[in-house]
Amino acid sequence: MDLAAYLHERLGRRRILLMTHLIVGYPSLEANRRMLAAMADADVDLVELQMPFSEPIADGPAFARACQQALARGLTLEQYFASMRESTGQHSFPHLMMGYYNVILRVGPDAFCQRLADAGGVGCIVPDLPVDEYGALGAACRARGLYPIQLMAPTNTEERLARIAGEASGFVYAVARRGVTGRSSEINDEVYSFLARCRRHTDLPLGVGFGLNSAAHLRQLAGHAQIGIVGSALLRAWEAGGEEEYRRLLEALAAGRD
Repeated sequence: MDLAAYLHERLGRRRILLMTHLIVGYPSLEANRRMLAAMADADVDLVELQMPFSEPIADGPAFARACQQALARGLTLEQYFASMRESTGQHSFPHLMMGYYNVILRVGPDAFCQRLADAGGVGCIVPDLPVDEYGALGAACRARGLYPIQLMAPTNTEERLARIAGEASGFVYAVARRGVTGRSSEINDEVYSFLARCRRHTDLPLGVGFGLNSAAHLRQLAGHAQIGIVGSALLRAWEAGGEEEYRRLLEALAAGRD
């Protein structure tokens, strides 16, 4: 898939795009199927499927607990790729792998990227891999037409942002605030200033994550970023009210794009 062309086409119809997230295997693979069906019904624009890991350093308590439970129930890398392959066969939105480098290192970047491509994935998000150490994984992605999504953070210097931008493809994941996922973010002048810094270094779409949880957040970001990324809020919605509450939040988020 030409991710840049896909995003450009979608942005021609929407002020901002919606990227959603789930942890494969939590609360179950069957629940994941229902989550993905709900995402498709809401016409989400992209989805990241997280491979559970025992030490998810970028994730807050909710995601860390979900990862532990998925692993405790026996979720394997084979099941992860089977789940992605099933979903890409049923749903047209692009699927991105999200996970930690230890998982990739176990099988090797080349073998991992081949399996990701075979499963229909379009790229990967690896928050614990610094841009300076992306060589092998970046090469393996590019050889298979995959997009290694780079992250920019408020703590990055201008020099660092330029370095990250030089390796970025598809879109850039802009971390809305310091810390881990889960805690609500306030979209304020500090966030806008950070996004302006990111924009000085790249023309790629900017996706904003960490703490987004409402249609209001998406509306506030429109004009400053191109993709709003929502994960923990959806997990909490499922845990609080099951599929009905999950679909309600997805519908509200989808309405926030226009």
